[in-house]
Amino acid sequence: MKEKLDELLELRAQARLGGGQERIDKLHASGRYTARERIDMLLDEGSFEEFDMFKTHRCTNFGMQKKIFLGDGVVTGHGTVAGRLVYVFAQDFTVLGGSLSETISEKICKIMDMAIKNGAPVVGLNDSGGARIQEGIESLAGYSEIFLRNVMASGVVPQISAIFGPCAGGAVYSPALTDFAIMVKNNSYMFLTGPKVVKSVTHEDVTVEQLGGAEVHATKSGVADYAAESGVDAVEYVKRLLSFLPQNNVELPPALACSDSPDRRNEYLNEIIPDNPNKAYDMKEVICGTVDDGDFFELKASFAPNLIVGFGRYNGQTVGIVANQPNCLSGVLDCDSSVKGARFVRFCDCFNIPVVTFVDVPGFLPGTAQEYAGVIRHGAKILYAYAEATVPKVTVVTRKAYGGAYCVMSSKHLRGDINYAWPMAEIAVMGAKGAVEVLFGKEARKSADPQKFLAEKEREYSEEFANPYAAAKRGYVDDIIEPARTRIRIVKALGMLKHKRDTNPMKKHGNIPL
Repeated sequence: MKEKLDELLELRAQARLGGGQERIDKLHASGRYTARERIDMLLDEGSFEEFDMFKTHRCTNFGMQKKIFLGDGVVTGHGTVAGRLVYVFAQDFTVLGGSLSETISEKICKIMDMAIKNGAPVVGLNDSGGARIQEGIESLAGYSEIFLRNVMASGVVPQISAIFGPCAGGAVYSPALTDFAIMVKNNSYMFLTGPKVVKSVTHEDVTVEQLGGAEVHATKSGVADYAAESGVDAVEYVKRLLSFLPQNNVELPPALACSDSPDRRNEYLNEIIPDNPNKAYDMKEVICGTVDDGDFFELKASFAPNLIVGFGRYNGQTVGIVANQPNCLSGVLDCDSSVKGARFVRFCDCFNIPVVTFVDVPGFLPGTAQEYAGVIRHGAKILYAYAEATVPKVTVVTRKAYGGAYCVMSSKHLRGDINYAWPMAEIAVMGAKGAVEVLFGKEARKSADPQKFLAEKEREYSEEFANPYAAAKRGYVDDIIEPARTRIRIVKALGMLKHKRDTNPMKKHGNIPL
């Protein structure tokens, strides 16, 4: 018996070394951590239960029978984060560059199947050179099996990908299919075709970082939700993100004890809107001034910053927050911000997370560039997302809500549950200046003083339409509220909507304008 136990301990020690101490030292020298070290950073101490530690590949091509490592390049299992169950896989770059084999796919698919069956999030810690070329079609089949699980798990359990190293070719599609993707600056990259292929086809000279680095995907493509400063920062971000999320689609988000009074006023909000309607202010100050303890967890902060999305809490309850940002492009909606908002709203709706929307939007960004890029199609996505969502929806119009942009930003007409407006809100088809030029331009040219004539008409239009009262008379705004009391009113609205029941017509699925 002792011999068998000794053998087991020896094999376990061997498996924990992955590709060997030399490769581990090389990884550390580059400033990166091993798969097991990342798992230890993520999970509660002593909670990790590993599966398939002794599983190996079955490939005999190109001398692969001489390159067998216990666990074969991925560590899989489950543990807890803050006491809550999480399934995790971590690719091991020390084993054949973390390249994906049929065996690795089987290991990952096993824990994804378990996650779906048992209703718990999946966290993938990615660090892989891509498909294992020696295995050919088996490796590609393995990727496809993972993609299928990503799709089947979508909307059932939260899926989070953290990229710590290379992720190229077909490997990028698994993180792209998950709910959130985190990358590490100067360490991780994602692209379908590498710099050499790009140069041979398009004659562009680009570096790995320029083509698919963390900053690129966090600012330009929107693939990454966060560009972490380090591997440790990435893991901490994942842990904080999990704290806002429910375990699955039939549970509610975790509720925390709240020390911030639900009756707290914020007098600063009574002064935050500038007298000049064309002057900007920071919507993040409004958000932080109303959520519990000013704690707002932003996502995609550097991508399409004219729209803010992220998580916060009101009286301990997790909410998703969507807000126009007047500090950037005056808060207009464009192609990127529409897609960003739509995807976030749909995630919240999948996982029973109420949506609070702060509106200050002068319209959609005009111009040929936006029209050619499909702003109609992309704008329809955020409209679709809000209309489809059955979770509680609370909307606060802080200042401008013009035209079609008013419609799509969780208006009452898209089944907004509670819609408030601040007294300085302007809810209209368009701004006063543009409206009077359309309505009275011909008359102005015939008048003795066109500028004075237009100024007078602009004043009349503002008094009649550029205010929240016309909408309130129709019931499109439930109440016009004092800004200082915004937190109080949101907390009460969410409490009233706690047991909301709403459904969509029976159908296989809708056809969102992708």
